[in-house]
Parts: sequence; structure tokens; C-alpha cells
Amino acid sequence: MQWTSIVAIYVLFWVVSAFVLLPFGVRTADETGAETIPGQAESAPVNFRPGRIAMRATILSALLTTLYVVNYAYGWIEAEDLIFWGPTVQ
Repeated sequence: MQWTSIVAIYVLFWVVSAFVLLPFGVRTADETGAETIPGQAESAPVNFRPGRIAMRATILSALLTTLYVVNYAYGWIEAEDLIFWGPTVQ
């Protein structure tokens, strides 16, 4: 596998990981007891930290990319293993 393919897969995993991790650890004003600004949505986060989310996404995507590349090299799970219905090949 070429290194550019690995970088592209890493970027894809990073974006997906960032979106998956967005709701974790976020508290609203009602949960923290903070005062809301007039016009502010009740679901708006009080302690949003994009740097922390980026760091978590970086670690998770590095782990997922490593697993993907190692699986690609050793062939632990192949496309035929993911067919759960339909005709079986014997």
C-alpha cells in the first residue's frame, strides 16, 4: 500500500472520528448551572473544547488506521468474510 493511500485513509478516519466524538463530554447550561444568554439555544454547549476533540480524534484515527493497514497486509478479514446473506460459495 502506498503512503499516500495511508494518509488518505487516516484523514477519512479522522473526520469520521471527530464527528463521532463531538457529543461526548459536552455539558449544557442546565447541566452545569450556568446562566444562559438571551437567544442562546438550550442545547448549546458550555464547555466546548475543540482541541480536546481533535486530540481524541487523532488518537482514535491513528489506532483505526493502524488496524486497517495491518489487516490489509495480513488479510485477517477479507471481503468474502463480510457476506452474511446470499448464495454461499462452497
